[in-house]
Amino acid sequence: MLPSRPYWKGYLKLALVACPVALYPAASSSERVSFRQINKATGNRLRQQLVDEVTREPVESHDKARGHEYDKNSYILVEDEELDALALESSRTLEIDAFAPRAD
Repeated sequence: MLPSRPYWKGYLKLALVACPVALYPAASSSERVSFRQINKATGNRLRQQLVDEVTREPVESHDKARGHEYDKNSYILVEDEELDALALESSRTLEIDAFAPRAD
């Protein structure tokens, strides 16, 4: 199994001292939510060539959407606005709240 890649790399700077820092995921990839591309009109999964998996008809790019498979061949449509509403603020700054005692 390959080691996980860090989500973020940066430096923690204290005066003249800089320490490299990396943040790694706390959950495995099996716990991630994945999306499939689906046809907005029929709700069917799209193939790489943007062809409806069931009807085999080509799908225009403006009819392409994201969907989460909750059951075999059953999808929930997820709009970009919904994902944007869930987005967390991102910062490349680490704030230090307190220092641990040297004995710890």
